[in-house]
Amino acid sequence: MFWHELTIHTTEEATEMISNFLHEAGAGGVSIEESGTLNKERDTSYGQWYEKPLNDIPEGQAVIQGYFYDGMDLAAIEKEIKERIEELRTYNIDPGEAAMSWKTVHEDDWANAWKQYFKPMRVSDRLMIKPTWEQYEPETEQEQIIEIDPGMAFGTGTHPTTSLCLRTLEMVIKGGEDVIDVGTGSGILAIGAMKLGAKQVLAIDLDPIAVTSANANALLNDLTSKITVREGDLLQVLKTSESASSDALGVQLPVQVVVANILAEIIVLFPDDVYEALAPGGIYIASGIYKDKIDLVTNTLVKSGFAIQEKHHDEDWCAIVARKDG
Repeated sequence: MFWHELTIHTTEEATEMISNFLHEAGAGGVSIEESGTLNKERDTSYGQWYEKPLNDIPEGQAVIQGYFYDGMDLAAIEKEIKERIEELRTYNIDPGEAAMSWKTVHEDDWANAWKQYFKPMRVSDRLMIKPTWEQYEPETEQEQIIEIDPGMAFGTGTHPTTSLCLRTLEMVIKGGEDVIDVGTGSGILAIGAMKLGAKQVLAIDLDPIAVTSANANALLNDLTSKITVREGDLLQVLKTSESASSDALGVQLPVQVVVANILAEIIVLFPDDVYEALAPGGIYIASGIYKDKIDLVTNTLVKSGFAIQEKHHDEDWCAIVARKDG
């Protein structure tokens, strides 16, 4: 089977938004390659090893490929993507030159090729991410394995924002918490929260592909009774479930932890909803924040009543830990 590959040269800052545009335009898959310049340090603090060689993409830049079925209206797709990328500039997100090009490829050239580079990866002393097609045995009794097949959704754990968020969850979760994961993607954070000792997790995503992926990965980890996946945004899911029992959500409101690993521009849209969903003293982990948006998110959270506890960094990304006082 042949596919049409749309390549977009952009910035690391804009990758998640543009990837989402491609999915919404009907892409059957999306790949992202960020800068691998030789002066960029690779994190080996937990013994990670890298099979894929460093590339020559300039620092701060990225290349995204979206794959579209043969027979789709490619001109219409390109026009839609271009317009949505230009709109990012109005939100102070720099997509760079966003140059685009097309080529036709065979499915075997991309559908499974990336899997050779996704190896078991240690996130922390307690958490290990293992793709379903790789073999790995725990090295200690304390080690928790997150089994994952990301499919077409975000979240292999290799992106700094995901691994950063998992390590932050490890610091926050003490055991027995109800957790909400906003923008769950592949469900990796929801699964990680359960592996760290959470009681129940409500995983939410606007993308039906992500909902399917999160459910599948919850099943892989034998956590379908502990992770409830819902399609929609936080406010929509909570409001449509107001008249339902806590069993419908899986968690007991208000919860003790909310985590959102999404773009800063999205995080600042719903801080009041998170505040209402949290119990007094509850913790909000906001991640996926690019370095130039840290002040924006910090100020927004403080304005909504949060007290900033900590900020954790990985490369150019930040995770903010905020507490609901009162």
